[in-house]
Amino acid sequence: MAAGGGSGLHAPATGLLLLLLCTAVERGCSAELAFAVEPSDDVAVLDQPLLLNCLVEGTPPVAISWRRNGLPLVDGGYAAILGNGSLQVARFQKVHMDGSSDEGEYDCLAQNRFGSVVSRRAKVQAAFMLDFHVLPQNAVVEEGGVARFQCQINGLPEPVITWERNLEPVDTDNARYTLLPTGVLQITGLRSEDSGIFRCVATNIANVKYSPEARLVVSDSHSTGYKDPMILVGPENLTRTVHQTAILECMATGNPRPIVSWSRLDGRPIGVEGIQVLGTGNLMISDLTVQHSGIYVCAANKPGTRVRRTAQGRLVVQAPAEFVQHPQSISRPVGTTAIFTCLAQGEPAPQITWLKNGQTLDPTEHIKLKNNNSTLTLYGISQDDEAIYQCVAENSAGSTQASARLTVLWAEGLPGPPQNVKALKTSATSIQVSWSEALQNTREIIGYVLHIRKTADPVEMEYQEAVSKSTFQQLVTDLEPSTSYSFYLKAYTSRGASKPSEVTVVQTLGEVPAMPVLYIKVLNTTAMQAQWEPSTKLGQQDGFKLFYRKVHVPNYTGPKVLPSNMTAYNITHLDSSVVYEVKLLAYNQHGDGNATVRFVSLKEATERAVLNPPCDCVKGDQSNKTSTTGIIIGIHIGVTCIIFCVLFLMLGYRGRLRMCRKGPQQLSTPQVTRTLRSPGMVVLNGAPQRDVEDPRDRGKQPELNEMQKLFSSPHPQSLLDKRIVEPVPALPTSHDATQVSMLAPDEFSITREDETHPPVRTSLQDPLAGCDYGSPLEREASNLGPTSEG
Repeated sequence: MAAGGGSGLHAPATGLLLLLLCTAVERGCSAELAFAVEPSDDVAVLDQPLLLNCLVEGTPPVAISWRRNGLPLVDGGYAAILGNGSLQVARFQKVHMDGSSDEGEYDCLAQNRFGSVVSRRAKVQAAFMLDFHVLPQNAVVEEGGVARFQCQINGLPEPVITWERNLEPVDTDNARYTLLPTGVLQITGLRSEDSGIFRCVATNIANVKYSPEARLVVSDSHSTGYKDPMILVGPENLTRTVHQTAILECMATGNPRPIVSWSRLDGRPIGVEGIQVLGTGNLMISDLTVQHSGIYVCAANKPGTRVRRTAQGRLVVQAPAEFVQHPQSISRPVGTTAIFTCLAQGEPAPQITWLKNGQTLDPTEHIKLKNNNSTLTLYGISQDDEAIYQCVAENSAGSTQASARLTVLWAEGLPGPPQNVKALKTSATSIQVSWSEALQNTREIIGYVLHIRKTADPVEMEYQEAVSKSTFQQLVTDLEPSTSYSFYLKAYTSRGASKPSEVTVVQTLGEVPAMPVLYIKVLNTTAMQAQWEPSTKLGQQDGFKLFYRKVHVPNYTGPKVLPSNMTAYNITHLDSSVVYEVKLLAYNQHGDGNATVRFVSLKEATERAVLNPPCDCVKGDQSNKTSTTGIIIGIHIGVTCIIFCVLFLMLGYRGRLRMCRKGPQQLSTPQVTRTLRSPGMVVLNGAPQRDVEDPRDRGKQPELNEMQKLFSSPHPQSLLDKRIVEPVPALPTSHDATQVSMLAPDEFSITREDETHPPVRTSLQDPLAGCDYGSPLEREASNLGPTSEG
């Protein structure tokens, strides 16, 4: 974008800002206000006390308050804030008498003179235990087989499951007994002493519950034959958080006992660290990481063979959000831009939100969030923007927060904002901006910066133009037509910038459409068609205006107003004897564009159409038949004429033909020539006039005369020098052309019989050699020759 209208500064606008940054001192603010301890998720027991910790470091005095579900908690009610900032609930209740509950999300709010910060949200729930929803079932199993009992119950915290047999705890030291943390009891290599009554016991801080009993009967083994491997229970799909433990169950049977092995579907190794096999094939992974996520395959193989059965389950390991890059505290002068960056990772990918002094920060024209909210940008900062900004990263596995402070530098004695900012549109691509000097502290001004932006664009698309301190106007060019722009200014000194002036908004002028591309097609002697292509340059057209006139007439016919989607128009009832001028222009709401002019003569176009009739290849069946029939008839007529002439010359005279040269005026050798522009027509140049008119030629005479006017005949002297009749070359075959063929002169001869002289053969290659014109009959014969008209 070019600037004009004044002696603008050669240095860019950012050069003015560097003068301020040279004097700015960055101050570390990390210890001004920060959390040393934040509250954690907790499970509370009804009627028991609950303590949520919050420890803040920062420049005193620091005020600490608490919120539950975003609403402030009243100190001294059901909860009290301790001297160290922690929150204590004396008797935790799921529902109080007034309908409130101690369950919810708690956060700690700390504030000092620099701003406010909010801790992560801690979720507090009441402990509970529901009834069993999976119960152990009676089982009868052959000796040496496997038995499996399972019970499941929902509770918070997750209940711990143990098992009893005959009211006594199951001996977990027995290698044949495997107790999984999921509440499953597996018994392998069954013996008769394993028979008994089994039940599970669920325990957490809220309660202890016993499941119904189930009986196990171990029968004698009656089958000792081979049994294919079979997986009784395969791994389930699991979702766990990092550092937790995952149990992938796989229980198989068969004879002989199958070998259970594990692999990953993606081919990656499972590893050995933190991996343990429970019982005869259960896989336990301790201290989970995100890399443990995947599909695990359990395979039961018959020993010594490749016979196998498989089952698979998906393990998803989530990771709570954690920061890769924390936001850093910064100091910036008034009117500049402040940027905070906060990068977090986790599984699933965390969502990032920003807070200003503990309150959610929503994007505006002044505040922008980019790169999935990882970058916070504040444009044209003022003292109101000085605060503590927090980045909160959260996903389904957890949340975390980090804070940074923005210090806005402000110097005393800075100039006031420029006054009376006005913008005047001067064209479709330029706007003149003018202003007046600030009202106070103007002596130190070193220049102005004009801020320019499309109104529809975001703030970050703004650009600046530097202007000399002695200039109070700027011509902004290279703008877009019919586009709204906003302008404001700042006055700069070596110590900083003024506050921004008021914003003025103005729209550039519109632009008329460009010239369309115009073509003219003659339809017939009284009609033509105007065809055009709209231009894509400049303004968009709302329609077209078509004018036409006879060139010798001053006034146009029209305009014919045509819609924007129309690209052709027929002009009819015209005079074929004059030249017409056709004019076409495009228009829109801003006016008419320049016109495209074309001149056309219907007479010349019609003559060209007669001489070169177009081949209309798209006709009905009847038209095609007529055209083909005409071609065949024309060919037959031409060939018949040639044969007739040859026979006439050979048989009409039985004597010797003597042809003698009497002079240029007494002999004219017939010459057959073809026109260059009219295929299918043969013109006889220099042939003698016939006394008797052939009726077949009556209709062709006007056309022949017109052709003789358009094309000059060869010089007579050149005809005298040609004594050989020239054969007509083969003509192009068309609907309006007759193809003519002739015999070459050396392919035949003429003989005449006389009473006193023997027959003499005279070749037409030398028809005049040694001849004398004697009788009238001979003189008449000398004027005859083979001719053909097509």
